[in-house]
Amino acid sequence: MRVIAELPHPDFKISILNMNQKFIIKIEKGSLEQTYKIPEMDLTDGVNSVFELLDEDFLKTVAARFESMKKDFKDTYFRYNY
Repeated sequence: MRVIAELPHPDFKISILNMNQKFIIKIEKGSLEQTYKIPEMDLTDGVNSVFELLDEDFLKTVAARFESMKKDFKDTYFRYNY
């Protein structure tokens, strides 16, 4: 697995990786992570096509999903530890 780009973002760490003819978009916030895999052959302009996928609408849903993930984990943690 090889990191080919890191994109600046105020809320997340966004890394683009390449492995086994796939682009991997890894988005991290604290201890949580979302990963998306896209076959290279599905994109016409290589890594530039990956950058286009990361538009504001997509990143808003990523942020909402992080909030949901955080709540889910917090709920289960308190259910079994307190």
